[in-house]
Amino acid sequence: MSFTPITLIVALLHLYIGWRLVPQLGGAAGWGFALVLLASTVLMPLSMTARRMQNRRAAEGLAWAGFVFMGLFSSLFVLTLLRELVLLAGSIAGAPAELARWTGQAVPAVGALVTLWGFVNARRRARVVSVEVPIAGLPPSLKGFTIAQISDIHVGPTIKAPYLQAIVDKVNQLDADMVAVTGDLVDGSVRELGPHVAPLAELRSRHGTFFVTGNHEYYSGAHAWIAELRRLGIRVLLNEHTVLQHGAAPIVVAGVADYTAHLFDPSHRSDPQAALAGAPADATRVLLAHQPRSAEAAERAGFDLQISGHTHGGQFFPWNFFVPLQQPFTAGLHKLRRLWVYTSRGTGYWGPPKRFGAPSEITRLRLVPAAD
Repeated sequence: MSFTPITLIVALLHLYIGWRLVPQLGGAAGWGFALVLLASTVLMPLSMTARRMQNRRAAEGLAWAGFVFMGLFSSLFVLTLLRELVLLAGSIAGAPAELARWTGQAVPAVGALVTLWGFVNARRRARVVSVEVPIAGLPPSLKGFTIAQISDIHVGPTIKAPYLQAIVDKVNQLDADMVAVTGDLVDGSVRELGPHVAPLAELRSRHGTFFVTGNHEYYSGAHAWIAELRRLGIRVLLNEHTVLQHGAAPIVVAGVADYTAHLFDPSHRSDPQAALAGAPADATRVLLAHQPRSAEAAERAGFDLQISGHTHGGQFFPWNFFVPLQQPFTAGLHKLRRLWVYTSRGTGYWGPPKRFGAPSEITRLRLVPAAD
């Protein structure tokens, strides 16, 4: 394990947890917990560089172990900080001396239970969330137009083809009019993950599958992934649109590159206005944009609905409280003046296989006329 400032910080934080909790456990339990913290200190940094290993099976095993420990560490650290507040309040209120021992024993137990429950939530197939979106002036033939959205799957070290296949099978059961894949599909190169993304070719809907890039595509070789997805029969929308004729009415489906794409390729600068160039003025307009913060530009451009992901709904406590520092919406359906914005909690997960308080979802969006 190479020594970096990050590994030092990780080690110091683990040392802090051990200093505060191990003495309260004592005996064999204390020694066992100390060994868990030591393993976490070593494996967490190693998991981030595991893909460089030549032995793929060993690399994946190391990534699995490191990411699981990362999830456990996150809960232990947060609970340890909360315990400090409890002890402070207890000292002011004159709580019994045993409070330190009780809480010191509770933190590892609660951290382990939260991590286990989060693991189960992350690894199960995402449930379907049905949402009705009221669109002003929706043509009668578009009433009930259905969009199946999947987002933030993060095919990579711990998410492979079987996980994605289960998602594809469920989406196909929805019999949607179109499928939207709103970015952060992968964490790795086409060479590494191409076979594991192949199930997307089986997605079925009336008008096809549409994809927009997320920030993780640009970490993973966006141009190669765009070519690969097009090879699989998926329409990639890069600041452009297509017009779907649904019965007697057209619907404009546009897509923009990720909000930060210009940092990797200036020609991919996200531009909702450019995505509408030449679109019929009287059509219902839907924008696929990975990050919710594209909404201001989308509203100015005149879209009716923006479909996004990126936030994971926070994925697990307490990160849901930090999402609003960067994004205008964390999860669910919201209104920005004339624009509806739906933000998915994501269909997979990133990093730790852990979801707690932010369940994954396959979203079934249904357009309905707005009430007068």
